[in-house]
Amino acid sequence: MVILDDLKNIDILKLLETDKEQLLQQLDELPAAEIKDLIHGLEYEEQLLIIRLFNREKQGEVVTELGLDIQMWLFNNTQIYEFARIFTHLSSDIRADIFQNLEKDEQSRLLPYLDKKTRVDVINLSSYHPETAGGIMITDFADIMQKMTVQEALEKIRKDSPSKKMIYYIYVVDKEMKLLGFVTLKDLIMSEPGISIEDILHDNYIYAEADEDRESVAHKIEKYDLIAIPVINPLHQLLGIVTHDDAIEVIRAEQTEDMEKIMGINHSNEGVTYMDSSSFEHFKKRIWWIMSLSIVGIISGMIIHKFETTLEKLIILALYMPMVADTGGNIGSQSATVVIRALALGHISLKDWFLVVWKELRIALMISCIIGGIAFLKVMFLSYETTIPSQFTIISIAFVISLALSFQAISSAVIGALLPLMVKFFGGDPAVAASPAITTIVDITGLLIYFTTATIILGV
Repeated sequence: MVILDDLKNIDILKLLETDKEQLLQQLDELPAAEIKDLIHGLEYEEQLLIIRLFNREKQGEVVTELGLDIQMWLFNNTQIYEFARIFTHLSSDIRADIFQNLEKDEQSRLLPYLDKKTRVDVINLSSYHPETAGGIMITDFADIMQKMTVQEALEKIRKDSPSKKMIYYIYVVDKEMKLLGFVTLKDLIMSEPGISIEDILHDNYIYAEADEDRESVAHKIEKYDLIAIPVINPLHQLLGIVTHDDAIEVIRAEQTEDMEKIMGINHSNEGVTYMDSSSFEHFKKRIWWIMSLSIVGIISGMIIHKFETTLEKLIILALYMPMVADTGGNIGSQSATVVIRALALGHISLKDWFLVVWKELRIALMISCIIGGIAFLKVMFLSYETTIPSQFTIISIAFVISLALSFQAISSAVIGALLPLMVKFFGGDPAVAASPAITTIVDITGLLIYFTTATIILGV
């Protein structure tokens, strides 16, 4: 096999002009995923020229690997009959994704060029929401009847196998396509030819419902270590399967979405890379959270203005305001992150809110003892020569600052733990409660704690 790294030094476009057969010979030996990586940096027109070198089946495999942006470009920049031939060989879930992104008139133009089986399949799959099991399932599965013998089942699978890529699980159905269970390819190979499928049927199985959230389906595949999971309708009829590679894509997409929400970035389109997005697209995704939190940050300015007299009497307090704000933001973000992750993995639920807060409170108490002591020593070391009003001592001021920082650590941890739980309680995504939202909130509470502690203890 030709290794991808060996082809990186080849001028593909030059070879395309001078020796298409040699280029095809080298590329045709590569998996579709590697071909995608190899042609990724080329212009869409150049990618199309290379795609056209392959046979229809290989074209479908390569285009399946490409992003939705170039798939839509192909629809708009090739003859409809040419696109239809490629479209027929795409993975069934990719066909549905493309079809759902077409306008109604574009769908009407495409459908007449598809064979009846593909046409029915794409219309059925396109009716499901993309975030559900039905929206990510494929119809490329092997099925047999329960009354068949092992020999008959093998003959049917052998007949169907050229179009079936996932035949490790063979699903057993009745005449109405109701799912009864499954057998594995190993079961069939190891059994006597005359044995009935009913005798080797696994009727205790995991399945997903068509309208089930895709993230839940992916977690089922992960939890039970499945290669694929069957998808059924309310009548328990087999509609399709979700494979492990689809589950990996879902988990990756959900993790990316959570990460973007944690950092206050609007969710980007799946399949669009960092470099493929323009600077203006990145700007639009980031600006709204930053603007919103900047407006909320006015409250911090109002608090500082309210305690202006306190700052005038003890200007030293202003020197350590950033330390209080930074510490609170860090601790709050830590608490929020671990709670969000625990919620996502199913380790905790809303009913555990008190136990979660109690645990974070105990953790924060231990943290506060350490950082409170560090803050006291920091003030003593950095400000021992600072001029302060005669009625105060540097020790009393250091004590107040360290005490306020300790209170801030405790409150930040509690807020960081509670906020994701509150968002989930009201039906939102807990990830939106993380940084930078946490940072802004604990900045406000931190300033209140800081100045209130100084005012009460020092009497300023």
